[in-house]
Amino acid sequence: MRNFPTRLTEGYRSFLSGRFPSERKRYKNLAEKGQHPEILIIGCCDSRVSPEVIFDAGPGELFVVRNVANLVPPYEPDSDSYHGTSAAIEFAVEGLEVKHIVVLGHASCGGIASFYDHAQPLTAGNFIGKWMSQIAATADRLGTLPAERPDALRKLELAVIEHSLKNLMTFPSIRQRVEAGTLKLHGTYFGVATGLLFLRDGESGGFLPVLEDEAIAALQQQADD
Repeated sequence: MRNFPTRLTEGYRSFLSGRFPSERKRYKNLAEKGQHPEILIIGCCDSRVSPEVIFDAGPGELFVVRNVANLVPPYEPDSDSYHGTSAAIEFAVEGLEVKHIVVLGHASCGGIASFYDHAQPLTAGNFIGKWMSQIAATADRLGTLPAERPDALRKLELAVIEHSLKNLMTFPSIRQRVEAGTLKLHGTYFGVATGLLFLRDGESGGFLPVLEDEAIAALQQQADD
C-alpha cells in the first residue's frame, strides 16, 4: 500500500465522501441491472482528453474505448493479431446495441505528431510506430501538407478521424445498422487549449462548432486574445 500513488488514494477518498454517496442509487442500479449506454466514444488515451470530463458524463452513460490517436483498425476477422479496439467495438454494437458511435479526435495529438515527425522508436518493440503506420495511406492521400507544422498536424488529426469513420463502416454489423438507421456515426475534434468541440458535417465533410452560443463565443474570444 505504501507504493500506491498518493494522488489516487486521495482521489478515491474524495470519491467516497463526495460523489459516491450522491450517486449511490445509480451505482447500485448499474450493479444489479448492468450497463445500458447508448453512446460509444472512441477516443485517444491522451490524459488531457477524457470523454467523461468533456461530456460531463456520469457512470453508465458512456462506453469508452481509448487508444493512441483514436484509431479504428479495419475489420479483420481472419487475423491472428489481438484486436482490443475491435473487441470493444464488437461488444458495444452487438452486446450493448449502442445507438451512436463518436470518434473523438483532438488537437496536439502525440501519436500523430510522432508519425509526422518520423520519430525514433521509444523501445525496440516500436509499438507506437507500428500502430501509427496504419494511417500511412490516409496521409499519402492528403498530398502535400501545409508548410506550417501546426497546420499540417491539424490536417492530419482531422484526416485520422475520417480514417476511423471509414474503417467503422468495414464492420458488417455497423454498416447494416447504419444503413437501417438504427446506428449513427459522428466525428468530433476537441481543442485542448480552447475547450472548443467541433462536429464533422456529414454533407460537406467539414468540422463546425458543436455550439454557437454566448459561452462558446466567449471561449473563442479568449483563444484569440
